Formats: sequence, C-alpha cells, structure tokens
Amino acid sequence: MMPLMPRVAAWLVFVFFALSYARLASSRPSPKSSSAWMRKSPSCTVPTAQLTTAPKSNVWSGLTDTEAASVDSWLFGQKSLNLTVSKKAGEWDNSILLIELMLPNKTGVLEYLDKEGNAPVRYAHVVLDVRATTEPYYEDILVGPLPVKNGTTTYQPLTYPYTRKTGGRVRNLDADADDTLYKYWIHKISGSILDITLDLWNGSALGFGNDTLDIWGQDPLWQDDGIIRWDQFWMLPTDEFDSFTLLPLGLYFSSNITGRNPSKWSFEGWLYNNVYYSTTEEFRAAYYSPGFEKLKPNIQGPWANTDQQDTAPPLDTSYPPISVTPGGSRYAVDKEQKYVKWMDFEFYIAFTRDTGMRIYDIKYKGERIIYELGLEEALAHYAGNDPIQSGTSYLDSFYGFGPFSFELVAGYDCPSYATYLDSSFYTVETTHIHINSICMFEQDAGYPIQRHSTSTYVSVTKNIFFTIRNISTVGNYDYMFSYSFYMDGSIHVEVRASGYIQSAYWAHNGDYGYQIHDALSGSMHDHVLNYKVDFDVLGTANTMTTTTMVPVSESYPWSKGKARNTMKLQRNQIKTEDESKLLWGDNGATQFTVVNLDKPNAFGEHKGFRVLPSRGTAHLTVKDSSNLANAANWATHDLFVTRRKDTEPRAAHPYNSQDVNNPVVDFNEFFDGESLVQEDIVVWFNLGMHHIPHTGDLPNTVFTTAHSGLQIMPLNYLSGDPSRETVNMVRIDYKNGSVSAVDTFGQAQMTCNADIATFEPDLYSYKGDVVIRKFPYDPNNPYYETDDG
Repeated sequence: MMPLMPRVAAWLVFVFFALSYARLASSRPSPKSSSAWMRKSPSCTVPTAQLTTAPKSNVWSGLTDTEAASVDSWLFGQKSLNLTVSKKAGEWDNSILLIELMLPNKTGVLEYLDKEGNAPVRYAHVVLDVRATTEPYYEDILVGPLPVKNGTTTYQPLTYPYTRKTGGRVRNLDADADDTLYKYWIHKISGSILDITLDLWNGSALGFGNDTLDIWGQDPLWQDDGIIRWDQFWMLPTDEFDSFTLLPLGLYFSSNITGRNPSKWSFEGWLYNNVYYSTTEEFRAAYYSPGFEKLKPNIQGPWANTDQQDTAPPLDTSYPPISVTPGGSRYAVDKEQKYVKWMDFEFYIAFTRDTGMRIYDIKYKGERIIYELGLEEALAHYAGNDPIQSGTSYLDSFYGFGPFSFELVAGYDCPSYATYLDSSFYTVETTHIHINSICMFEQDAGYPIQRHSTSTYVSVTKNIFFTIRNISTVGNYDYMFSYSFYMDGSIHVEVRASGYIQSAYWAHNGDYGYQIHDALSGSMHDHVLNYKVDFDVLGTANTMTTTTMVPVSESYPWSKGKARNTMKLQRNQIKTEDESKLLWGDNGATQFTVVNLDKPNAFGEHKGFRVLPSRGTAHLTVKDSSNLANAANWATHDLFVTRRKDTEPRAAHPYNSQDVNNPVVDFNEFFDGESLVQEDIVVWFNLGMHHIPHTGDLPNTVFTTAHSGLQIMPLNYLSGDPSRETVNMVRIDYKNGSVSAVDTFGQAQMTCNADIATFEPDLYSYKGDVVIRKFPYDPNNPYYETDDG
C-alpha cells in the first residue's frame, strides 16, 4: 500500500462571519443595525444528502442480486450452451462474460414515465465467450422475460441493436491469449534470443516468476492478411509503482497467429534500431557483427515514481484551502433508485460494464430536456516510427469502464463533504461492488455567475454548481468524467485524463514526439471520447439548427450607397442525415442548437439548447485509419445528428476491435438520408485531446492540461436569466465612498465554528470493492470476499 498523507494533527477553526437582513419594500436598513440581524447556525459538520423519493422506479438501474443469480443458474441449466464456471474454464471451454440489464427501449420507457403505462418488461443482456470451437466467438444473447420462470424464460441471439446481423456473434481474437500464446509462442521466441536480452538488459522474459522483462504488443491486432501481431520487450518495474508503460526497450518482433493451431503459426521477423531482420539467425548474425549499435536501455528511477519528490514550494506544507458546507447539503438523493434533485434539475443515474456512468431523464424546471446522456466509446490512437505505436488504437470499452471505476478518494477526487454512491459490474459469476465510486457535490466556481458595477451600486451573484463525477482507470490512463449543472440552466460535460503515458522508445521517433527522457519518446496520440445526448426539448420532435456569424459587405438605406464591411447572422437547419456529420467550424463562429420548431417563445424565436465546446475538443487526426478501418467511424467529426431509433442505441460495441473491417456496430450505417426536421434526434459529440507528451507528462499526465469539455446551454428557452432566482447574491449601494445599504435578498448567513478535523476524510477507511457470488448463489451469505482497490 502506498503511504498516505499524514492526518491533520491540529484542530483548526474557521469562523464564517457574514451579515444579512431582509429586503424591505420601502427602504434598506442601515449597516449600523447589523447586530440586530446576525444569527447563529448549527455547527458546521459534514453534511449528508437530503432524502427524497423518486417519482418513478429507475428502469435503467442494473439487475438485482437475485435477478443476476437466477439468470446465471438458468444459463448453466441450458445443456446446449455447454458452459463451464469461469474460474475453471480453459481456452477450449465456454463461459459467461457478462450478465447485466438489457436497457429498455425509449419507446416503452416514455409510456411508463409520461403516460402512466406499465414499467418495461426486464430482460438480461448476456455475453458468452464461446471457445469450444476452432472458430471462437463472443455472442450477445437476450434472456427473459424476468423474473426467470421455467417454461416462459428463453434466450435468443441479440441482433437488433447492431448494424451487423450475424446472430449476435463476433470472432474472438484473444481466445488463446491466456495460455497458448505466451507459453507456447511468445516465450519460445523470447527464449531463442536469451543471450541477446541478457547482454542488452541483463534480463529475461521466459514466463517465470523471476522474469525482469515483459512482452506485449499492439491493439487491435492487424486483420488484413491473417491475424498479425507485433510485440515489444518492456522492462518490468522493480518497485510498487505502475510505471511499466514508461519502460519500452526498442526491440520488436512480428508473428502470424491466424487460426487456433499453434503449429501453423509463423514467426515473421525482428525490428531493432529501425532495421528489419526476417529471421532470428539474421538478427543474431548482425547483433554479433563488428560495429553493431546497441541502444541504451530505459532505466527505472525516481523520475517514474508518483510520490512527492524534491523540495516543496514555499509555504506548501501549510494545509491548503478546503470547501465546507455550513448550511448542510442542498440537494436530495434517493440512493436506492439513484435519483437526484438539485435546484431545478433532476435525473436518474445508471451504470454499465462497457461505458460506466450514464444519466437519464434529465428534467429542468419540471420539463424533460434530455432523455439520455453518457459516454459511448473512448479511443486512444497512437502513431510512431515503430510497429507498436503505429499499430495501437485502443477502443477502451473492450476493457470496460465499469470494472475499473474504483472507490474515489475523499478530499482528493471529490470534496470531503461529497455524497457517494456505489457502482457494480459482473464478472466470473460474481458481482463486484465498487464502494463510493460515484460522487456528487455542490461547489463554488471561484468566480461569480453575474456581476455589474455602477457609480452607485455593485451587484454580484455567486456561481454555485452541482457535479456528479466518476473516475475509471483503464490500463495506464485515469479518466475523470464530470457532469455539472449550473444556475443558468446549463450542463457542462467534461473529461480529464491523468496517469502514465504509453511511451515509445526514443530512437528514430523524432517525427512523432519529443524525446522526454534518456531513452524515451512521448508517443503522439489522439484521445477521442464519443458521447450520446438524446435531446427531448419540449417533446421528442426536435431539429438541429445552426447560427453562423459571417463576414459581409452590406449596403443600407442610411449608408448612402457605400457598402460597409461588417457581419451578420446566417441561419440554417440540418435537414437530413446526409448533411449531419459536422465540424465546429472556423473561429467558433457557428452555434449548434437543438430546438422545437413547433413551440416558439413569446417573440417567435425557437426554444432550444445550444451545444458548444467549452474547452478544446478533438476528432481523429488520422484519415481512414489502417488500424481501425470501420470500427470507429464515430471519431471522424466533432458532432453528428441522427434520427433516434431503438435499433441504434450505441455508436460502438465493445468487440468492434475483433473485426475492424466488419464491426458489430458500424456508425456510418446510421446515416441513410432520413429527415431530421422535427424528429426524435440524437446528437453524438466528441471530446478529446491531441496529446503530444512532453517532459511535464513524467511521471503522470496532469488533469489541468489533459482536459476537454462541452456545454449544453439554454437558448431562448426561458423568459430571462434563471440565475436571478437564486438568493445567493448581494447588492451593495454606496455614495461618496460610504455604503448606504446591503441587500442579501434573504439568503441564509451562517456563523459557525468549522472543526476541520470533521471535514478531513479518514483515508484508512478506503475499502476497494466487495464481491457477491452469483453462482452458486446464497442470498443469506452473498458477500464472500473483499478486495483492496
């Protein structure tokens, strides 16, 4: 376990002092009377969320323990599936990878939410790993209806949500990765040059416990001429720090591993110092020849460790500022239903294995504005002079965001006073519960949402917003996902990235990155994260419109025949899917707005919500990616608009990487020329970063710079600025340098002693995750194991 920051030993006292008085109809009281309206609040303690009851059941919530266990048991009873318990399953056994709720179709959900219909019938989405065949595959099936009943429950291939109709199946290129690939193949190759690895790095990778080297390669595998993989040697870390992606060694080899018979696999060649050798004999002969250049190794050191190092900045050892909530929480949560209310916003939370946290049924001032908002896929597409960087394009839903959404660290990932929720995911006949992996909290933005000064008064309004957050550590990267709600009716979607970069060996890589350490290059890559937002602005009939500021030369009746160089608004509609692959546009001059054309405001303008970047975004730089083919067609533009269909719920599929030329979901097939005017439309937008790592990315990339965001903002939707409704504002009247009145509009003012030790989290209470066995299932004793982190 990494050492924790020492606890605060001293008791610190913050006195929150303020003055307020009620606004009077005729006049404001003099500041001299302030003592009459000071009042004391209860002591400042860490608040808990207010309690509320969801108006409807959360139909997007996951399966209950009993439901998941019953599906597990029922599937093992289907002899035709020939299933083996996962922990006992080998490379030639069939097993269950996933059991989760099949998210209900929107058409059925709206009947339940809006028309008092019955809740949608529940089904389970199951993924089978079928390996007892020479052509292994993953298979999506639908099991239900639930609850499980003999005679009524059935299973069938799940095909309707996918563009590829192949019985819910996609090939499994990793069926032999657990055992045969390394024991029979990879370590056999590495053993054939043991003399060279010992000479270069005094290391070996033979599959033994005392190995000092590791071997792994690109993702996805090359799929054009058979199944081709490139692998590289990496130095293993010698301490507890997770720095292995910083330790490439610059020696690569290629294999053709087509088929399941290793005797038919073939070794293709070595690459070292930008020279390709087609055989081991050729490589060895060159290695021992005079003048052969031996590249220096990557040596692990403090530069790769994340602990505090060197001299702290001045005054840094003093305890930093923290936020407190002297009035208690100002939001309400139904934890069982994962339903949240804050000010004029309310919504439900869901969580899936593939994409992690999602938000449903977002209402603002009682009206649904968004049916669904959440991550679809995350791509990290690399480039480099070597075949590993050139061949790597991670599609992270393959690994899943849910399994790696670990417990958040109170006081660091989120304020210590935040409210926390658990999340869960299924694997190997168990459900893992990640405790406190979702947080929610109110916070002051550190700048006002409104202010204005005159010669007689100043008016300022606090910018208090509400955030729900989740962090997933997928491999070497930590992704922080935040959804923030503001008093002006806007929603801010943000993603930040930290963690270790995947680096390249420095030799011959200058066109693809900076040299950032002795033998290390920061490998350039694009992060592109695709999101879905299903708008329902005043109903399901919506249209995407654009308003662009364009330069013009215009003559006016009053300009006496002389043209004036100026600008004007150019309005347009995205009418069909043929024109709905969009870029943000030059100079940020185009505003994209989802409106309801049938419900204008009092002035004839269309009510809607703008969709605009708040921080740099990215779509994929690479054109017609050799790695991805058709597997990530959602990454080519900044945003897309499609007509919403129950058969097109996802822009991607976690196994798209297994067949990039004919993926399970080819996003391009969503676009078939259909009308988008006053239809139920979906906007798919991309956040991300063009990342060229530099020395400041060592040891970890920082959240401050690896940051992308998008805002969803009301446009002509309300009669005025809704932040005028908050009482968290002040107006100070003054004349001749003296304050004549202070109006706080009835906001509660607190004077309380804040015991900072109360707000300091107990970091030794960090739990990790809890495991619930599903097969065999014992409802009286489901918790059989607890894991750390």
